[in-house]
Amino acid sequence: MDLRQRVESRVRAQFGRPRGLAGRVAGWIMAHRSSNRRRNSWAVSLLDVQPDDRVLEIGFGPGIAIAELGHIATEGYVCGVDHSAVMVRQAARRNAEGIRSGRIDLRLGSVEQLPAFEAPFDKILAVNALEFSGHALELLAELRKVLGGGGRIAIAFQPRGRGATDEAAGARGQAIVAALRDAGFSRVRLETLKLRPAVVCALGQKEATNGT
Repeated sequence: MDLRQRVESRVRAQFGRPRGLAGRVAGWIMAHRSSNRRRNSWAVSLLDVQPDDRVLEIGFGPGIAIAELGHIATEGYVCGVDHSAVMVRQAARRNAEGIRSGRIDLRLGSVEQLPAFEAPFDKILAVNALEFSGHALELLAELRKVLGGGGRIAIAFQPRGRGATDEAAGARGQAIVAALRDAGFSRVRLETLKLRPAVVCALGQKEATNGT
């Protein structure tokens, strides 16, 4: 493996949890790759965010979707949680105006240990941010707790690297759909965006009940 291949391999390894210089490069790639931007914009559009919505994004990366959510929820509140300090810094620079106004709030953390929130959210978004191996129901149960009655969740996935095929996307999409149903979400459906490879997005809703 030559120097270029070693550098590329090191950068690819950073997409899961970006750190250091290689992590900053990975963040730059995520922010500027056209397919990533289309994927995030599409996932946001499926949530039907309203101007006064409270929206939570899990694993916001360089903050592309956060910025778009902030442009829509102009009278609401957009919160992001990411487990990479590098991504928090990059996203904070990209969303500096929204942060100064108090409409955008970016936090270092994870879905396994969510921070305390002042009120439930109307919408939750996760794009290539949730791993479902072994504890899908626990992760979704935590997210359902912070979603208000009638709120909607969107979980998008696009395979990358080895095994990145439309078939792999479809299989993951069906797995997410099943997990959402098992976790108690209703009106679950799967949408597909025809990129290379395909992007899938599973959507579900938390039914409104008395007191929620």
